[in-house]
Amino acid sequence: MQKIQQEPKQNNILFDIWNNSNFSLWMLCFLLFCGFFYMLRSVLLPFVLGIILGYLFDPLASKLQKLKISRTFATILVFIIVILIAVPFVAIIVGVIDNQLSIFVEAAPTYIASFMQKTEPLLRSLQEYFPSLEADNLKTMFSQNISQTFQFSGRLLQGLMKNSMAVVNLISLLLITPVVAFYMLRDWDMFVKKVDNLLPRKSQKGIRNIFQKIDKALSGFIRGQLSVCVILGTYYAVSLKLIGLELGLLVGFIAGLISFIPYVGSITGFVLSIILALSQFSGYTKVFEVIVIFGIGQFVEGNFLTPKLVGDNIGLHPVWVMFSLLAGGVLLGFLGLMIAVPVAAVIAILLRTGLQKYQQSNLYKGS
Repeated sequence: MQKIQQEPKQNNILFDIWNNSNFSLWMLCFLLFCGFFYMLRSVLLPFVLGIILGYLFDPLASKLQKLKISRTFATILVFIIVILIAVPFVAIIVGVIDNQLSIFVEAAPTYIASFMQKTEPLLRSLQEYFPSLEADNLKTMFSQNISQTFQFSGRLLQGLMKNSMAVVNLISLLLITPVVAFYMLRDWDMFVKKVDNLLPRKSQKGIRNIFQKIDKALSGFIRGQLSVCVILGTYYAVSLKLIGLELGLLVGFIAGLISFIPYVGSITGFVLSIILALSQFSGYTKVFEVIVIFGIGQFVEGNFLTPKLVGDNIGLHPVWVMFSLLAGGVLLGFLGLMIAVPVAAVIAILLRTGLQKYQQSNLYKGS
């Protein structure tokens, strides 16, 4: 009789969890937050970017505070340092990219024609294995389509940089983001303290532990991965320019910018560099030099940069990272791309914590 009474209780554990008032409240808050975030996604970019900047520079402001400097004055000093470094750097980068895009638009047809001429033997050999393919038709189709695609992409990027609406959005971003970042950086400790005071007393220790794991993962990704992208982008851009690649600076910048996506940045930069080397130079020496440059870059990134600057803090599988970026881009556009990996890291930590709790529960142990 006693066993009969215990079995329904054990079978209803999941039902009790779902009907738990605290759990229901947290789920309701989470769903409302997601709905609110999605509806206002078009205006949230400068605010999210400001919060990220506040989080990014909080350790520097905290170190200045230890020198007996007030938080407000420390925040002002951080902003002065960032402006003195960032403004000249951004101005140089924008000028270089605009110049490279102009060269790209003008030289694309020539590069495509040269590339197709060098790959003609490969097309001829493909025709031997696939008689239905006509090498001349393939050559014409590839050259026309690729040339048009490259020219369109270049003009689109140039247009975005000079378009009036893009300029308006950029100005609003530049005006709102610094203000949000200033107040977030100045009041960061106060926000953390207020959130900590709102935590349920019974679960305070466990929630703090989860927040510490999330902070470790996010700091590892945002600060570490940003450093990796800047270092790799600079290395690829300078190295490709030194070997004489005409668009080396642009390709290196692109490779570094998307290096936070596992393998995608290096593969994209490598393929573009090989195409440019084949199109621009007669021999295969430059192709070999490109292979060496990217081989060294991958070795340094995998063995030194990522382990030292990022480490294993984020603990995300590359497939999960790529899925989160695609999902974020589809749902929220550029804003989604910005927050995709941090959100994926938070979800992964919460799932791991939930699995640990489950494995410690009577439901898993069967007792």
